[in-house]
Amino acid sequence: MSTVGNPLLPGCYPDPSICRVGEHYYLVTSTFEYFPGLPVFRSSDLVSWEQIGHVVDRPGQLELDGVASSGGLYAPTLRHHEGVFWLVCTLVDHREGTRSGNFVMTATDPSGPWSDPVWLGVDGIDPSIFFDDDGRVWLHGTRLVEEPEWYHQTEVWVRELDPQAMRLVGPEHVVWNGALRDVVWAEAPHLYKVDGTYYLLAAEGGTEFHHAVSVARADSVTGPYVGSRGNPVLTHRHLGRGSEIVGVGHADLVQAPDGSWWAVLLGMRPYGGYHYNLGRETFLVPVGWEDGWPVLAPGVGRLSPEVEVPFAGPQRPGLAQGRTSGVVRPDDLRWTSLRGPASAFATPRGEGWDLRMTPGTLSEPVTPAFLGVRQQHQDLEVRATLQAELLLGEEIGLAVRQSEDDHVRMAVTGAEGGTGLRATAVHRSKGVETVLGTVLIPADAQAPVTVAVRARGQEYALLAGTAGEELVTVAHADGRTLDSVATGGFLGLWVGVYGTSNGRPTSTVVQVHRLEYLPVD
Repeated sequence: MSTVGNPLLPGCYPDPSICRVGEHYYLVTSTFEYFPGLPVFRSSDLVSWEQIGHVVDRPGQLELDGVASSGGLYAPTLRHHEGVFWLVCTLVDHREGTRSGNFVMTATDPSGPWSDPVWLGVDGIDPSIFFDDDGRVWLHGTRLVEEPEWYHQTEVWVRELDPQAMRLVGPEHVVWNGALRDVVWAEAPHLYKVDGTYYLLAAEGGTEFHHAVSVARADSVTGPYVGSRGNPVLTHRHLGRGSEIVGVGHADLVQAPDGSWWAVLLGMRPYGGYHYNLGRETFLVPVGWEDGWPVLAPGVGRLSPEVEVPFAGPQRPGLAQGRTSGVVRPDDLRWTSLRGPASAFATPRGEGWDLRMTPGTLSEPVTPAFLGVRQQHQDLEVRATLQAELLLGEEIGLAVRQSEDDHVRMAVTGAEGGTGLRATAVHRSKGVETVLGTVLIPADAQAPVTVAVRARGQEYALLAGTAGEELVTVAHADGRTLDSVATGGFLGLWVGVYGTSNGRPTSTVVQVHRLEYLPVD
């Protein structure tokens, strides 16, 4: 027996979906505008997880350029059937005339390569797929009701999918509007068949404080579905905003080889007040069955910081769980860029990268020269050593990113008169930039510099200095202005290196000697 620490995947790994194939479990989460998209994880015991790839990992699969922050890839569902992995997901792009909607992708190896998307011709969010034991395949998803009885009323629909033609066939069936009347965003539906009965597991209440898990069952896949009298079967909203975990919901069930049942789901861990800078994270909860209904966290009724898994071995540290610190090397699958592949502007070199500066900035919905990793710990230091021959108007540095409109930069530019380098801490809040502090680095303009972010709870210290020397604190930023409670959207924070010419043509190459991620226990 082993005890797993919750969350399974700390940091911004929301909307988890899970399936089991033989002795292994596979899990995927949302990524919104980040690239590569939809990370795939594998475990043999539900306790120790390793990332094995991404579903969206090459140019041409999906077009994310121009997608605003918290748009992009929402709520995937991962399933396996007869040797093939199936993933259905939604691309959300609110710009007129762009591709968005539900799509399906397949692979025989979950680490890739995955197929190009097949668009299903339906809108809405949170599609899921169910393979019945009679050979029929059913797609289901969520959308807003056209003529709602209440604000943000949604409906869950079910329709058959022809798996050869990859198109929907037959009539559509609307089967669910939520367990409670006046509930907002009945979403994240998943269908299962257990002992001949069909179960519909869904979220409701919105993916924030009032989030919840509800369940219904039916004798036919198309309904009618009857909700459990125990709905919601799991929520933390009654615990108040002071609970150590809030926003619990968006669950997916899986059965272990020993017959036990488990659920992965998302939740948030507030700190420094009602703020959750790490975003929506992936948690694990045991599931029992009583009177023909699933009971999540039996005997406890809430997520716990630790869960005992009887069949698991000792928990092993893993990069995906943020339990390994030190230099983040180029082959680490935690690296992400924005909207497009990093190969467009970066080349691995030793422990770091050659970063080809671009005119695009972090304030635009483009693919800037940015490489980052999720913030996975409340207390940590991230430091990067950079070197470049900077021209007028060019900028390199380290950013704590929420979105185009909300981020903090520890920026390095050439000083006036070629007298060294200038380090400037900038806070961009709701699209308005404020200089928090600035210092002169008395070094050769082409010398390596080190920039760092030191987070202690909600205080983010921004530091800079000559590489190898003691760093100077340039300013402090308030992390409570950066999380999604303050800014809106669905994302946690990323920390990463960047280089921009701020709209000017450029051929400057930034040498990223290394980036270190150093959590404080």
